[in-house]
Amino acid sequence: MNTVALGASGLHVTPICLGTMTFGEQVNEANAHAILDRSLERGVNFIDTAEMYAVPAKAETCGATETIVGNWFAKHPGVREKLVVATKVAGPARGMPWVRGEVSKAGIIEACEGSLRRLQTEVIDLYQIHWPARNVPAFGAVYFDPSKDKPMPSVLEQLEALSGLVQAGKVRAVGLSNESPYGVHEFVRLAEQHGLSRVATVQNPYCLINRTYENGLDETCHRLGVSLLAYSPLGFGLLSGKYDSTGLVGDHGRMAIYDSMKAQRWGRPEALAAAKRYNTLARDHGLTPAQLALAFCYRNPKVASTIIGVTSLTQLDECLDAWGTELSPELLKAIDAIRWELRDPAQ
Repeated sequence: MNTVALGASGLHVTPICLGTMTFGEQVNEANAHAILDRSLERGVNFIDTAEMYAVPAKAETCGATETIVGNWFAKHPGVREKLVVATKVAGPARGMPWVRGEVSKAGIIEACEGSLRRLQTEVIDLYQIHWPARNVPAFGAVYFDPSKDKPMPSVLEQLEALSGLVQAGKVRAVGLSNESPYGVHEFVRLAEQHGLSRVATVQNPYCLINRTYENGLDETCHRLGVSLLAYSPLGFGLLSGKYDSTGLVGDHGRMAIYDSMKAQRWGRPEALAAAKRYNTLARDHGLTPAQLALAFCYRNPKVASTIIGVTSLTQLDECLDAWGTELSPELLKAIDAIRWELRDPAQ
């Protein structure tokens, strides 16, 4: 895989990124290290994590994923320098009082120091705000409701904190996650106005059952030079086909194991129904469901790097092997036909 540039940050990453949010919950440290080993062996140079991981979020596992990754770095001297490492500061606590109440300047700096310590590194290559501090429809919410606005640290305050970390040499580049077109534009506008660090990336969901990125954020990012890091390309496993016959029950897959996840956007009956349509389309064209879903992101010019999440070496190899899958114009047209009918059920 050739590397791609992330915005104007100077960072160059592989178009596949290893997501790690299962490490410390579904994946123990030994298996996580084996996955990291294999990912590096196969040429992936980009790792994404977050201070609030593992997922599902719990007080006792908050920070566990970064610790596991940091321990892997410590075991393999010289490996850290070969990788681009991204992590995130959590936004205002969404039912997670053990994280923080708001994304203030002091909170961002404190969070970064904690991530550096757990990751056992002197610098974070890409430091992202995990979700907006302001009131914004996200994680399944559809409509903006101004009545929910309340005082929050401003975008400018957050930018000042991020820029201070860059100037201190603790962070190389900054990014956003779960953002809207307004949010990305405001961060860029204020950075340019005040001479602060410009966001290089936005990490948002993008997959066959959630293409909301294309509802305006795609133009924003294109015109402003902000790169998309696409997460959940397999729709939390729905687009792997493993739930087609059983539904969201059983003892395999996080959507079946964790009841809290069934209440999220990926657990909607409409999302599974749509996923089954795409999975059938894949099989009708001689592909596995995962090959279709991953190739849709891998070969998409809107996507800089696709974040894959795995719980085993087998899953990792399957995701990486899908890199060579090409989708014909006819198949892309069939994908769009399903989307026109069903839209984005996992929005």
